[in-house]
Amino acid sequence: MNRSYIAPHIASLPKSGIRDFFELVNTMEGVISLGIGEPDFVTPWTIRESAIYSYEKGNTHYTSNLGTLSLRKAICGYLSDLYGIRYVPEKECIVTVGVSEALDLAVRALVSPGDEVIYHEPCYVSYSPEVRMAHGVPVAVPTRVENSFALDPADLEKAVTEKTKVLLLNFPCNPTGAVLNEEQSAKIAEIAVKHDLVVISDQIYSELTYEGAPNSIASYPGMKERTLFLSGFSKGYAMTGFRVGYACGPAEIIDAMMKIHQYSIMCVSVNAQHAACEALKNGRQDMEMMRREYLRRRNVIVKAFNDMGLPCLNPQGAFYAFPRIDSTGMSSLKFAKRLLLEKKVAVVPGTAFGECGEGFVRCSYATSMEGITTAMEKIRDFLDSLKK
Repeated sequence: MNRSYIAPHIASLPKSGIRDFFELVNTMEGVISLGIGEPDFVTPWTIRESAIYSYEKGNTHYTSNLGTLSLRKAICGYLSDLYGIRYVPEKECIVTVGVSEALDLAVRALVSPGDEVIYHEPCYVSYSPEVRMAHGVPVAVPTRVENSFALDPADLEKAVTEKTKVLLLNFPCNPTGAVLNEEQSAKIAEIAVKHDLVVISDQIYSELTYEGAPNSIASYPGMKERTLFLSGFSKGYAMTGFRVGYACGPAEIIDAMMKIHQYSIMCVSVNAQHAACEALKNGRQDMEMMRREYLRRRNVIVKAFNDMGLPCLNPQGAFYAFPRIDSTGMSSLKFAKRLLLEKKVAVVPGTAFGECGEGFVRCSYATSMEGITTAMEKIRDFLDSLKK
């Protein structure tokens, strides 16, 4: 071929910094991984059994493009119980292939070429590429360790222009574990209303909130009618392989998202939807058990990092620690590569989550306590070796 047939806006996209790094990890044996953000728990048995029973009953057909009504009713009831937000299952809820598809549908349904989408960094690796694939303009607002990585409303206000259309939030945050307090949420809600912004609230880690009850910006005055609430079952219920997510929000936006979903995906696996129903019906006790175990691991890993001289905030949600490593004199990438090659411990360079992640690494504590303890010993040995 004499020319590239790849669309320029796709050719220019960077590959995921996480996946690139773990291509290297996959070539090595005996690595302790604090890298991939996937629960180490097996999906609770009652949820798995529900999927199996669904197959046995012959549930092997398409569902509504929006998802089964029984699951949509369960989701809306769950959000009403947890956040006090009431959605109409028939027209304000769509079931998606994980929250990743929900995000893709939301961005494509809302963003026209040239529209600006504000999001906060460090952040999940997909946000900027998703916006660019929709021909939008991603606008990153840095968050700072001094502010516990929460989005500063003043910084948000400065970033808004006449082209800003969407604000994308992720709290609890991947990779920092940050949350928004009530005052911050209220001020951000006021800014969204003032500038007539649509808010996409990615709340996949909400069930893994450690201090107080989870909250959502959709519950603040004037916000339900301009907010898309995105979540799913991967993190809180350890159902990553089931690939079930959802979006709830204004009927007009859900309908637009459904059109894209209809032409590209059709529907989520009916058996996975049955499993998700079971999770909401009978899985909360298992979810709470996992949350308590993550909390126990969090306390161990954060204390270990601070004791070895790598300052680490106490994450208030999700299952990631984000220790500061710039005192070693190395970049995040160099630190992660040397740690992997010399001690066979895998962490993710902070720069995978945006430029302001430099000087940090992300460490998932969704792994066994034994693995965490061993990894901390190896990291301590690595730091000691740097002093010699």
